[in-house]
Parts: sequence; C-alpha cells; structure tokens
Amino acid sequence: MDSGDIIGLILVYAYVILLLVISEKVLKKYPNFSRKFLHIMVGNVLFILPFFQSRWVMALLAAAPFILLTFLISPNSPLKIKDRISGSGHGLGLVYYAISWTVLALLFFDQPWIIAVGIAAMSYGDGMASLIGMKYGKIKYNLTGDNKSLEGSLTMFIVLICMLWVVLMYYAVPVQPMVIVSVALVATILEGITPKGLDNITACFSAVITYLILTI
Repeated sequence: MDSGDIIGLILVYAYVILLLVISEKVLKKYPNFSRKFLHIMVGNVLFILPFFQSRWVMALLAAAPFILLTFLISPNSPLKIKDRISGSGHGLGLVYYAISWTVLALLFFDQPWIIAVGIAAMSYGDGMASLIGMKYGKIKYNLTGDNKSLEGSLTMFIVLICMLWVVLMYYAVPVQPMVIVSVALVATILEGITPKGLDNITACFSAVITYLILTI
C-alpha cells in the first residue's frame, strides 16, 4: 500500500463520516431528505478514485467494508440496530450501493472513469430522481410494484447528462454528447422499472454497460 492508497482511504472514510454526521443532524426533522442527501453526496467519492494505486485497496478496503457496515445498520441486520438513515425508504439501498462500487472497482480499476459513470448513475441520477419525485412528483407510474414519478425520472435524465459530462471532463476522457444522452436514457429507464431499492444496481450497471457498448 503506497501513499496514494493511504490518502485515498483517509479521504473516503473521513468524507463518509462527515456525511453521516451531517445526515444525523438533519434527520430529526427530515428523515427522507437526509437519506437522499447521503445517497447523493456519497457519489462524490468518484472524485477520490484517482488517488488509489491498488485495485485491491480500493475494492477491499475502501468499498467492500461498507457492504457489511450498511447491512448492519439496515432493518435486515441481525443486530437490530435502529438507524434512521437506512430505516427510511428501502433499507438495503445503501448495501446495494456498496456492492455496486466494490464490483466496479474490481472490474475497472484501470479505467476509473467507468467506475465513475456507474457511481454517478446510482448517486446523482437515482438520488435526485427520488428526491424530486418525492417532493414534486405529480404524474405517478408503477410498473413493477414500486411507485415512481415522471418528474423524478425526467430529473434523473437531465442531472445524469450534466454529471456524466462533468465526470468525463474530470477524467480527461473525450465527451461524446450522444453517448452521454444514451447512457442517461438507458439508466433512467432501468431505474424507472426496477423495484425495492435494486435500482442502485440496475441504474449503475446499465449505465456502465451502455457506455462500454457505445465506446468500444
């Protein structure tokens, strides 16, 4: 483990702890907003990825531990820890989030912008869809047993286009407008038809797969 890995780990854990502290302060009055705030803001870890020099450090020390940690504070935990963040909304949503990041880190460590595409889809995209849909969603639809809104889906599509542009610029990767639009569209559709928090997985990997297909 070199200095870059150490800095990366410190930044990831310090940032997540900071977000948890902020979320807990807000949770007393706005539990759903606080959960979505955490969901969206955790996505900023994608800007920390370049610090890591080892695939295994990123995947097994930075990402994978959060699978266990988020499960232990979920409603499905055998410890039955009462946590307001995971207790509001889909309890396993953050677990799926951590699983997705771990898998992406193992598969695409040498292409961190691909990891970032997946993280952007499940954090900024999916998170904003839920946040706006919950607050302003008027036109509802339910295709697979989970309530969604047209306003939320449109928000995800627009936000994801913008954030994918930022992500690719950050990683100095050529920005192809039609690719970005296509990735955002596919991820939005998959998010809209996926139930029970699994949209963290489907939005993430549909975005990555679409990006790979269109940039081969």
